[in-house]
Amino acid sequence: MTETHPDFAALRALVVDALEDIKAIDIREIDMRGNASFTDCMIVASGNTDRQVKALAQNVIRAAKEAGVPPLGVEGEQQGEWILVDLGDIVVHVMQPAVREFYGIEKLWGEASPASAGKV
Repeated sequence: MTETHPDFAALRALVVDALEDIKAIDIREIDMRGNASFTDCMIVASGNTDRQVKALAQNVIRAAKEAGVPPLGVEGEQQGEWILVDLGDIVVHVMQPAVREFYGIEKLWGEASPASAGKV
């Protein structure tokens, strides 16, 4: 995936690092350019419980705010089955495995590749 602006790679790495810090499962990245106008990239990850899903999302939110990128929106925090964190160029979906399988975001939006913090 190529950068869409100078800060994109840093924001992407920040999100992946925040997810990896709380032991997210199966972190995947979907290049949305050409498929949607609302974001350039989706990052999808799983947490085993509602508590872990909430912790993962909160860690992404905290890291983004500390980097000067407050979320444009956050949805699903109360239930903890699926939390969406909208960072503009990157939309993060943190889901419990059963919810992730049921909705099949990766299949819906196209090819998902493993995400790693060092990837540019």
